Amino acid sequence: MNVGLHHYLIVSAVLFSLGVFGVLLRRNLLNIYMSLEVMLNAANLALVAFSRFNRNLDGQVLVFFIITVAAAEVAVGLALIVALFRMRRSTYVEDLASMKH
Repeated sequence: MNVGLHHYLIVSAVLFSLGVFGVLLRRNLLNIYMSLEVMLNAANLALVAFSRFNRNLDGQVLVFFIITVAAAEVAVGLALIVALFRMRRSTYVEDLASMKH
């Protein structure tokens, strides 16, 4: 069995869909954050798949930079979540809605 481009794109679409459902259905900030990272990795998988099947390294280089920026995003995002947890003692979105006032 040959693994073609459409196989990679199907896996990428499934991962992205799971990430979207995780963002929409979860109420915990950590779960939402992990779902966002799954969506980012699904886009990276699609970029690498297109890059490989077009025999061009541009997509793979772009993914390298995306992963680098995502690492910095994870550090900042987790720091914000920890700061919110220390202030409110909760990571649920409903508990943070009171910060508007």
